[in-house]
Amino acid sequence: MRQKIVAGNWKCNTNVQEGVELAKAVDSIVAEKGADDVTVVLGVPFTHLTSVVDAVNIDRINVSSQNCAAEAKGAYTGEVSVNMVKSTGATHVILGHSERREYYGETSEILNKKLALALEAGLTPIYCCGEALEIREAGTHNEFVVKQLEETIFQLSADDFKKIVIAYEPIWAIGTGVTASSDQAQDMHANLRSAIAAKFGEEIAEETSILYGGSCNPKNASELFANKDVDGGLIGGASLKAEDFIEIINAY
Repeated sequence: MRQKIVAGNWKCNTNVQEGVELAKAVDSIVAEKGADDVTVVLGVPFTHLTSVVDAVNIDRINVSSQNCAAEAKGAYTGEVSVNMVKSTGATHVILGHSERREYYGETSEILNKKLALALEAGLTPIYCCGEALEIREAGTHNEFVVKQLEETIFQLSADDFKKIVIAYEPIWAIGTGVTASSDQAQDMHANLRSAIAAKFGEEIAEETSILYGGSCNPKNASELFANKDVDGGLIGGASLKAEDFIEIINAY
């Protein structure tokens, strides 16, 4: 049975003290209301990792970095290595987010290096993929997103691929208030699962969690999560309010 996952991506928001309070609030509400067999992940800024790990019950809440360096160590001023992330107690790392690709020029070559390092360190990558509006409008979105997988996580061995979580993010629906329809989300997730099956086989495809990452909120989460190939969400803005985030978690 596939793992249901709701992961928050706080992006460049909250200072350490605010982040700790938010994490404590999420942890407290999850403890009170339960999470119905949903894996909860908080993707926090690097500066918050140790403090948030210490602030929550790690049996209930997983903590993720939002990125990692493409090098294991060395003279790379300002970079944060996978071993630094691992040493904080974090369990996950978000890789390939559209903002990293667009604003910081992350390529498939760079992401392959990060994936290898993350897996070696024992972190669970949440690997992002998705298309811009012009690609969606051109009708080539299915091929485009599958190619992103072919250039990166499809290069992994089957054993390593099974350690990956995929997050589909329609770039045209991130922070715009526009959400992919339930049918659009399901169609893309089914497309990705079909491609995984063709590469690694049906069994692995059926075990792979694929999250939706485009303006998911308390109002539309239930409809999105009802799709058979949508296994949760990578949540942006709505993860910055504990009550909204918990509503999404409990949308299953």
